[in-house]
Amino acid sequence: MSNTYTTTGLVATTPRNLITVEGLSITSFRLASSVKKWNRTSKEWVDETNWLTITSFEELATHTAKSISKGDRVVVSGRLYVRDWDNGERSGTSVELEAETIGHDLFYGTSDFVRTTVIGKTSSIEEPIIV
Repeated sequence: MSNTYTTTGLVATTPRNLITVEGLSITSFRLASSVKKWNRTSKEWVDETNWLTITSFEELATHTAKSISKGDRVVVSGRLYVRDWDNGERSGTSVELEAETIGHDLFYGTSDFVRTTVIGKTSSIEEPIIV
């Protein structure tokens, strides 16, 4: 199953960046995305948390590794994949979001943005634009 999905949540693990032997940058982290649901039995609001693995590639991966930290509130949009897995000893289901965009959730704070220019597969930092 695969479709476009946007979610908000808390970065629950330190983003891990790796570079493949082909030079592809990949960054991933776990996201805790919580919503409040009404529990009819207890007659109270309870948090329901969905756990997703967020993965980004290329420039987005490089920028994510430099910009996002454990504990940050973020907004992520991308392709959602739900996969069953079995390693012989255990089995389960993983929910992964292949990110197309990632940004800080400005409902919870402020963020400084520094624009980069893309030259081939490398990026260079430009001076901030002052208006």
